[in-house]
Amino acid sequence: MKRTILLCSFSAILGGIASLLLTGPFNPATGWDTAVAAPAGSDAAAGVPTSPEPDRDAGPPLGPDAAVTPASRPASDLDELTPEERVNIAVYEKTNRSVVNIATEGYRGDRFLLFETPTAGEGSGAVIDRQGHIVTNWHVVEGAREIQVTLFNSKSYDARLVGRDLTNDIAVIKIQAPPEELFSVVFGDSSRLKVGQRVYALGSPFGLARTLSTGIISSLDRDARSRASDRKIKQIIQIDAAINPGSSGGPLLDTRARMVGMNFAIASKTGESAGVGFAIPVNTIARVVPQLVRYGKVIRPDIGIARVFETEKGLMIATLTPGGPAERAGLRGPRIVRQQRRQGPLVYNYQTVDRSAADLIVGLEGRPIKTADDFLSILDVKQPGDQVVVKIIRGGRETNVPVRLEAGEE
Repeated sequence: MKRTILLCSFSAILGGIASLLLTGPFNPATGWDTAVAAPAGSDAAAGVPTSPEPDRDAGPPLGPDAAVTPASRPASDLDELTPEERVNIAVYEKTNRSVVNIATEGYRGDRFLLFETPTAGEGSGAVIDRQGHIVTNWHVVEGAREIQVTLFNSKSYDARLVGRDLTNDIAVIKIQAPPEELFSVVFGDSSRLKVGQRVYALGSPFGLARTLSTGIISSLDRDARSRASDRKIKQIIQIDAAINPGSSGGPLLDTRARMVGMNFAIASKTGESAGVGFAIPVNTIARVVPQLVRYGKVIRPDIGIARVFETEKGLMIATLTPGGPAERAGLRGPRIVRQQRRQGPLVYNYQTVDRSAADLIVGLEGRPIKTADDFLSILDVKQPGDQVVVKIIRGGRETNVPVRLEAGEE
């Protein structure tokens, strides 16, 4: 009997020792350590300290003072970015599908005389509606006999010219693409821009489609001479965002992904970006584009003054359009004086120009006028049928003359 009790006790002791060896040491704070035993032959089985397998989704190692809570979870990709980077990404993702690459083919020279050589060019543009209208610079498509537009999805379509505005270097082209492939850019308000404001230029420099560059507005209200006409483009936006050949026609965007301008020129001695770029304000584009879509041209108000001389005191009227609005309103140009001169038996008829009789324009719509560009800038925002008040000096006295504008062309 005693032997049986001793054997049972001994078996119980052996069972307890075996259980201890299999389950690991007891921790007073947590109880038994239930970790699975290391495989035979491993470092752990040999008594070598090991580190746990890193969690590949857990992010960087925590510092000694970092707090770990049950609610902790891996950060998303955006959480790891700076606020500025998030804005950059948001602007690009919202607008890059609206930007297109434009490739042109044309000819230079005289084809009839066999002096013509093929030419090719590239530029950018922005989709403005789901009918396939795209706004770009006139100089991008000028002289092109073939225009091809490539969308964000790499699909290409032949385009045709809808309308052009030589004065502001703006053109509208159109493609026949499914509406679901067309994403319109959103117009902003360029009159609210401030120097120092962050902007983004999107385009295809050197043919690299939908490239984003960032910068600030360096200056406002610059003037630039139009390549296609002798007039100045007004209220130009100067930027330091990198734009290069091929960027022309691409949109300039604000931090809310709204189009505030269209990139069209750089100031550079090498032909590449030197940190001085220029964009046409979107308010000018918004005023011109509807006319280009509807009429194929800009119908500008005409006052009926064909030519002026710039003087220190104002604009002297040189030529009036016969029967035009200014002449009907009573404005005067130089007076033609016809005279005769007798020399012996012969009589010669001749005429002289009395410029002192011409009206001197010194103001328009209550604003002082010194140059022809001042005069045209005020007229450009008017519509045919509007009445304007022209301040003139005639015979040493100032006079206000109302003139009703008519429809004109470039």
